This record gives sequence, structure tokens and C-alpha cells, in this order.
Amino acid sequence: MTLNNTVEDIETEKTFEKYEAKFKAIADKKRLQIMNILTQKGEMCVCDLAPLVEMTQSKLSYHLKLLLDANIITKDTRGTWSYYKLNQIEINHLLSEELCCLFRPSC
Repeated sequence: MTLNNTVEDIETEKTFEKYEAKFKAIADKKRLQIMNILTQKGEMCVCDLAPLVEMTQSKLSYHLKLLLDANIITKDTRGTWSYYKLNQIEINHLLSEELCCLFRPSC
């Protein structure tokens, strides 16, 4: 990026970076599987989710963190337990006109 970029160019670049992180987070078979399970089962803790994806809790926590950092899932901590669920609003944005508009000449 050069110094003579417009504010619009900078904002577009930030938008691309945001979506790059989101698509990187979901570009993994195991994370897609986690998302699918959360879609079907709703809110779940790591201890219940781990056997369903055949992962150790530490490995699963790594994948959950990537999804959480990309805002694909949400976490609700109750005492010592954390419960995860799909962030349906974010999923709707990824599959909606909002993203499509970035690649249409007039939107």
C-alpha cells in the first residue's frame, strides 16, 4: 500500500483483511465439521464436542479459537465451563449480499 491511497482504498483493504481471516477460519474440514455440529446441536461445551469430532480437547480448543477470533462462533463462559455456538448473524453476513457487493460493479 502506498501513501497516496485514498481513505476508500484503505477501508477496502481493511474489509478484505477481515474477510480473509474469516475465510481462512472456515477453510478447514475439521472446522467445517465443528460448525456443522454446532448448527445441528446448538450450544455445546468442549467436553461434549470433542468426542463428536474425534479430537482431544486441546486440539479442539485450537480450532475453536480460530473460529472465535473470526467471529464465526461465540463463547459463553459459565463458571469453569465455556459453551460455544455458531454466530448465525456472522454466517448470514458471509453468505449474503454484503460480501457479494464487494465484487459487483454497481451495488
